Amino acid sequence: MNKTYKTSSGSAFPGGSRLKSNGVNFSIFTRHATEVELHLYDSATSLEPFQIIELNEHLNKTFYSWHVHLHDLPAGTWYTWRMDGPTNTEESGLSFDKEKHLLDPLAHAISDNLWQREKACIPGDNGHTAMRSLVVDDRYDWEGDKTYALKSEEAIIYELHVGGFTRNGLSRTQNPGTFSALIEKIPYLKSLGITHVELLPVMAFDEQDIPRGTAALGLKNYWGYSTHSFFSPHPGYCVTPEDGTQIQEFRDLVKALHKADIGIIMDVVFNHTSEAGATGPIINFRGIGSNIFYHLDENDKSKYRDYTGCGNTVNANHPVVANFIISCLEYWVREMHVDGFRFDLASAMARGEKGEVLQEPPVLWGIELSEQLAKTKLIAEAWDAAGLYQVGSFPGYRWGEWNGKYRDVMRQFIRGDRGMVSEVATRMGASSDLYQHQGRLPVNSINFITCHDGFTLNDLVSYHNKHNLANGEDNRDGCNHDMTYNCGAEGATDNEYIIALRRKQVKNSFAILLLSQGVPMLLAGDEVLNTQDGNNNGYCQDNDLTWFDWSLTEKNADMLRFVQQMIALRKRHRSLKRRRFLTGKKFSERPIADISWHGIELDQPQWQDSDAQVLAFTLAAIEEDEKDLHVILNMSDNQYDMQLPKIEEQRWHLAINTALDSPNDSVPPALQVPTESFSYTVQARSVVVFES
Repeated sequence: MNKTYKTSSGSAFPGGSRLKSNGVNFSIFTRHATEVELHLYDSATSLEPFQIIELNEHLNKTFYSWHVHLHDLPAGTWYTWRMDGPTNTEESGLSFDKEKHLLDPLAHAISDNLWQREKACIPGDNGHTAMRSLVVDDRYDWEGDKTYALKSEEAIIYELHVGGFTRNGLSRTQNPGTFSALIEKIPYLKSLGITHVELLPVMAFDEQDIPRGTAALGLKNYWGYSTHSFFSPHPGYCVTPEDGTQIQEFRDLVKALHKADIGIIMDVVFNHTSEAGATGPIINFRGIGSNIFYHLDENDKSKYRDYTGCGNTVNANHPVVANFIISCLEYWVREMHVDGFRFDLASAMARGEKGEVLQEPPVLWGIELSEQLAKTKLIAEAWDAAGLYQVGSFPGYRWGEWNGKYRDVMRQFIRGDRGMVSEVATRMGASSDLYQHQGRLPVNSINFITCHDGFTLNDLVSYHNKHNLANGEDNRDGCNHDMTYNCGAEGATDNEYIIALRRKQVKNSFAILLLSQGVPMLLAGDEVLNTQDGNNNGYCQDNDLTWFDWSLTEKNADMLRFVQQMIALRKRHRSLKRRRFLTGKKFSERPIADISWHGIELDQPQWQDSDAQVLAFTLAAIEEDEKDLHVILNMSDNQYDMQLPKIEEQRWHLAINTALDSPNDSVPPALQVPTESFSYTVQARSVVVFES
């Protein structure tokens, strides 16, 4: 049994709980609270506190911060806050509840062992079912590790789910579904050739935040877009979170990735929190000051404005909230050595305190101009759920954008839509129409064809309709316009022609993605034809449906090899990773321009042909030891004899042909042979690449 610890007034700064040589200082911001209590616990699962400290307004409050120092209190102590204050929600928007136990918004580690979401949604004391915050000792030996500084044009991003990547029984990891297990899979990531992993949310989130019908099926919030503790790693991805090892386990992952020359990008969710709307749980922000942290209706502040589809919207441009967000990002970079962030529904952060769209949102500019974030990769999902779409116009200059227009155009072109070659060329050139006139660069375009949200690449070419009944929402959830092409059958089939066409379409997708200017992003599992059986919204499926199937690395080793070779081809060609936009002009003594466009005939691109399905281009090398490239994209049902351009003292060597079987579909330089002529027969629905 713990002893009772002596207290003194403490200090307002820094916020949160901070271990000092003579104890722990606690401080929490709340503008309107009238009573504040601190409850201390022996362990993450202790039902009763061993000490309760009632803070005194005259001794323990400075401006809007309540604070107290506990002498000799050790690290490893768990705690909650309780607050009382006004609850006139219609007029003030405040929802204080003195019976609710609150997490510290600045906690660096939390436990959800006892958590019952429904108890935090209804009146009554939830002390026995609340989450706990932890006093941490954050000392750590980084062994000289630093953030991974790779130029953005060199990046190849691999989006993965920390849990789902290793929970499959064949992952052969010691602690499946954890940061530790991901460390064991670094050799696979290294062999694939990617440069960065982009992790679906790893800040502590509420796994119980799902619709009732979905929960009744035994499902949970799997993706993690339901954050409540923005400074804490998710305990569900840790081996021993009850011992408070969250920070150490996450840092071990970062350090191991950096040793392998792989950067880490975190998918972060600052647009909403797991507290949902007016009937949602009181976890932290709602019990501290909901009228500051959330967008509320002007006429009835008991109602939450919802621009996210998740019940609430974070009031990101309020000065207190903006400071919270920027400080949080700086913490993950400074203390956790994270290399970048992808912002979920980032356009919601461009809204002012009345919900209006701001031309110069302070929080977004504050992130861009932060000195501590100067070398950090910033990627925006440049839309929100209320119709604000900012692809090509997201505020700021350094921000990369998930290029939804690239995704849509490439899906249509690959499935065989006609008359798209002009826009395909623009998208493959890093969408200069969106970014060049603003003084931005090709790296502002984050190119992707699939991501976690939607069909896997295998399912994109295997299903015409979504199949989401397993989610418990009568197939209403998920996108209805995925621009799919099932190649002639819905789902699994024994038809060898359809199977071969699907595999070719997958290879076409990878080839086009990795031959495009800008920054490519791959979805984990696509390289081995992972399937979700047509489910395009696996947010609640923490099971074999969404997990990485490690048996496929052998079953589909030919596809894995193809992707490895495509990545290797991209890496050896500086011309595919240009810092500036293509011009079609000569900038050296070379006899060719930086890019030359072709159609079925050389130098005759079919820009205005409404039936065109063929596009070719010649890409000039940049570096002395680099080779020129000639690329042919034929998404039609016809084969064509295509001419190859004649360049002085050069012969073309076949590097990629998606119509051929492995290993002939991707030939490394050492095994390439020169073509005997300056023409080549390009099969229907295929991509062909020559190196000079």
